[in-house]
This record gives sequence, C-alpha cells and structure tokens, in this order.
Amino acid sequence: MSTVATIRRYRPPRLAYLTLLAVLFFSGFPLYFSLVVASQDNSALGRMPPPLLPGANLVDNVRRVFETVPFGAALVNSLIVSATITASVVLFSTLAGFAFAKLKFRASNTLLLLVVATMMVPAQLGIVPLYLMMIRFGWTDSLQAVIVPALVNAFGVFFMTQYLREALPTELLEAGRIDGAASHRLFWHVVLPVARPAAAVLGMLTFLTAWNDYFWPLVVLSSPDNYTVQVALSNLRSGYVTDFSLVLTGTLLATVPLLVVFGLLGRHIIGGIMQGAVKG
Repeated sequence: MSTVATIRRYRPPRLAYLTLLAVLFFSGFPLYFSLVVASQDNSALGRMPPPLLPGANLVDNVRRVFETVPFGAALVNSLIVSATITASVVLFSTLAGFAFAKLKFRASNTLLLLVVATMMVPAQLGIVPLYLMMIRFGWTDSLQAVIVPALVNAFGVFFMTQYLREALPTELLEAGRIDGAASHRLFWHVVLPVARPAAAVLGMLTFLTAWNDYFWPLVVLSSPDNYTVQVALSNLRSGYVTDFSLVLTGTLLATVPLLVVFGLLGRHIIGGIMQGAVKG
C-alpha cells in the first residue's frame, strides 16, 4: 500500500477533534465575552449570573469611546507605527539573515553572537538613555520617537538567519551567480521568495508586538493627538469608577486590526508549514 493511500485512509481519533474544540472554545471565549461586555452597560457586569449574550448598547459604546478619547487618531497612529516597524524589521532582518547564513565574511559568527547577546539585556535599562536621545534629536511627542528605535531587532535577525540556513539551498545561490546575478539580485529574486513563510511569521509577531507596545509610547508621547492605541485605551480607565463596558469596547476595536493582519498573513504561514511538511 502506498504512503499516499495510507495518509488518505487515516482518520484522526475523536479525542483529537474534542481537544481542538476545547482549545478553540477557551481561545475564543475571552474575545466573545469582550463582545458581550462591550454591548452592555456597565451595570450589567454586577448581575449574577453575568450576561452571556450580546446586548444592544454596542453602537452607543463605540460612539462613547470615540468621544472620550481621540481613538480614531490613535488607531491611525498605531497603524502607521506598526506597519512601518513591521516592514523595516522584515526587510532588514531578511538582509542580515541572508548575510549571516549564506555570505562568507570575517567574524560573522562573532557578530551574530553579539547580536543575539543583546536579547539578554532588559529593554527597561535603555529607557532613560533612549529618552535623552529623543530629547537631543527633538523627537519627543512624535511618532518617529516610537518608530526609529524599533526599526530592527535581534530576534528578527536570529530568526531569519536560522531559517535561511536550513531553507535556502547553497546550490541555488551558486547557480544564480553562474548566471551572472549579483548579491542584490539574488536577494530580491531568490532569497525573498524562499523566505516568504518565515517573513510572514516574523511580520505577524512584529506587528503584534508594535501594536501592543505600551510603556515606551507612554513615556515619549504626551499629546493626545499622537497617542497610540494602547495609551488611548489606558485613558479610558481614568476616573473614580472604571466603565468596563467602555474599556472592553475600545479593546475590541483595537483587536480588529490584529485579526485582519492574521487573516492576511495566515495563508502564507500555513502554506509555509505545508510546504515544509511536503519536503520532509
């Protein structure tokens, strides 16, 4: 019996389906309950048992979010910051990963080790000198103060280096060089197509990290018009009594772009996993 026929006849046990359903439930329930709370008024949370079905106040709560804080500007600012950081990290990490993985130059392993070593330094240690640099450049209370320090990171470089070492055949590069392709042409026409699955994963992780970043934007941004979405969400909790329906409405709105990004990049991620499974 062939391997393909064996795979086609294989049926996962029912326990596997039950496990997947349980994982889906526990993963999706917090998002669903956020929707329930966002569609209720604040007094609904004090009921016993708590409401489990959406109410009729979602539109009104969305309106109050945009009236309480400049949430529209915060969404645009976060999109600009996250998209710019994601594009830069993916590009520079792929370039550096290609160099470390496939190009021969002196002390490459030492340089990569130094890059990886920076991951062990807590980011909080650099807040004060980084803020002083922003003051010196005149970038405080501006989006470039949030964007520029995150244009490349050690994790992205290490991640792409390890991926390209395994996924990019050296023979493919040598064939391109025999055809007269320079390194920059090899990068655009050979390396990038091979690195697409890993770039999708890195892009999704980077966008998620940049979108959820709170501490550094809180430190460097002071004008409400320049707030990112996480800083704007923190201002929804101001007051003596926290309106949780308002806070979770803003949280729900802030989650939508993340779901869109996952929907756009998920196909490439799954395609890369399937491609690796077929090669294996």
